[in-house]
This record gives sequence, C-alpha cells and structure tokens, in this order.
Amino acid sequence: MLYNTLGGSDLQVSALSLGVWQLGDPGFWGEEACSSPADLVAAAIDHGITLFDTAELYGNGSSEELLGAALKGRRDEVLLASKVSTQHCTAEGIRSACENSLSRLQTDRIDLYQIHWPFPPADYAAVQETLEALRQEGKIREIGVSNFGRRDLQGWMAEGTAVSNQIGYNMLFRAPEYEMIPACRKHNLGVLAYMPLMQGLLTGRFKSTEEIPFQRRRTRHFSCTREGTRHGQVGHERLLWDTLEDLSDFADAIGVPLSVLSLCWLMRQPGVSSVIIGSRKVDQLLFNLQAAQLDIGPAATAQLNEATYPLKVALGRNCDMWESDDNRRIN
Repeated sequence: MLYNTLGGSDLQVSALSLGVWQLGDPGFWGEEACSSPADLVAAAIDHGITLFDTAELYGNGSSEELLGAALKGRRDEVLLASKVSTQHCTAEGIRSACENSLSRLQTDRIDLYQIHWPFPPADYAAVQETLEALRQEGKIREIGVSNFGRRDLQGWMAEGTAVSNQIGYNMLFRAPEYEMIPACRKHNLGVLAYMPLMQGLLTGRFKSTEEIPFQRRRTRHFSCTREGTRHGQVGHERLLWDTLEDLSDFADAIGVPLSVLSLCWLMRQPGVSSVIIGSRKVDQLLFNLQAAQLDIGPAATAQLNEATYPLKVALGRNCDMWESDDNRRIN
C-alpha cells in the first residue's frame, strides 16, 4: 500500500481508503447488507488501509454507528473521517453535529471533519470559528471540505483553513480536472476521490442503462427522461457506453480487471491523496485492493486519458454530476 501526506496536514493516508456509506444505507444501495462490518473493517486494516470515511447523512447516522462498532479495539490504528451536512453548518449546529458523530462513532476525536457540501459564504467565518474551537478542544484533528469548486474554495480559504477536498472523480467523470483540482493544488489541499468506479459502471457489471438501479442513473451521463434525474439535459448515453466498451477492451487486452484498472488510473492522478472505495464484502474489497500493487505506467495512462477524453469534453466543466450548469451546487 502507498501512503500520502494529506494536504498541509501531518496525516498519512493510505492511497486507497474505505468508504462505508454502503454499510448503513440499504435504501440507496439495496437490501443486501454487509454480513459482518467488523470483518470488512478488519480486512481493510490488515491490508494497509488507514483512512475510513463516513458521514452523518449516510443512513441517518447508521453508517457512523456501524463503523464505530466495527473499530472496537482498533480505533488507534486508523484515521476516521466524517462529514457534516449542510443544514448543520451554523456555529451552533456544527458543534452539535460533531458531538453526535463522536457518540455514534464511539470515539473522542474525528481525525478529518469535513463540510459535506458548500453552503452560503456569509456563514463561513462563524462555522470556521466553531471548527477551530473543536480542534483546540481535541474533538477534531483536521478540517476538510467536500464538493467545493474553485470559487467555493477561494471563499472558504479566505476565512480559514482546510487540508482536503473530497470530490467525485473517475475515468467517466473528469470535470474536476478543469478547475477544481488545480484549485486544490493552489491551496495545498489533498484530493480524496469518491465514486471511483462511477457507482459500479466501471466494474463491467452493467451492460445497458436499463440494468443500472435507478438511483445510480441520475447523473448528467443519462437522459433527463430517466427516473429521478433533475438536470434537464439530453445526457450522453451512447458516448458513455462507447467509452465503457473501449475501456473494457483495453482492460481485456492488458489482462487487468476494469475496476482495478480504473482505481489504478485514479490513484496516480496529480493531486489525488486517496481514492475512496466502497465494499460490502471482504472478497470484493480484496479484489479491488489489487490496484495498490499495480502500476500501469504512463503509456497506458495516456491511452486511458485519450479513450475518455470525448466524454470529458461532452460533460464539460460542471463538477456537479447531478445538476445542470444553472442549478449546480459546486462553483
């Protein structure tokens, strides 16, 4: 396993980290539960993962509760990251939210406490002041943000600090490369990449749009006629499937599973400190951890960049996967 320093902090994070949204939100991910969260977490630690990411939003706190219970006896071996929801981003709300997360996680500190989505800049100063107080009290170690675009970061960093930005980023969604990732590098923020497999699309599991659960086909890749979408755009379904076919052919040609190839590509992108993978089964986790042992090299990386470039251009600079340019939440 590779390890990276997270932004301007002293936190050393594993290049692959475990996101546990899947453990506590069957409403989104399906009713198939993780048979043993403790076994999954133990396997992750035993194979070098040091960073575990959750949020108060996931399963209305269930994800935090399951992770806290699974880490009993091994808390000091890992770094815990959680996220506070936008509605709690007030001076009073964020303290209460943090203390509730600490209780659910069964810990006295959160190593990386992140703002889940941007909120009105007028409240940045008050929230930063409370976050700094929580840090001085030892309840959090470092402050991070999530889904903050270039202008969001400019406003946030003018009021205080952060060491990371958690963003949606993968071979099928490269919009962050235009402005968001350069802004992170400018402000010395480590990038934590979520949705590295585009919610299963980059595993090769799905062969048509109709096979994808409706909750996972709401992004701008898909037509606005699909259930649950709100972007109002025609989408890029034909280009998406053409791109996936090219990627699958390339993966087959070099003898590397598509999911492993996708993680390997993302781990080696400039500015990325850790790639957050989600698993509900130990064997699934171990399969994807092959990426930690593989270096595909610059030539293969360049070919993957070329194969995904038309989709990158089609989706444009908007880093909000789910909303149109006019309604985007990331600026």
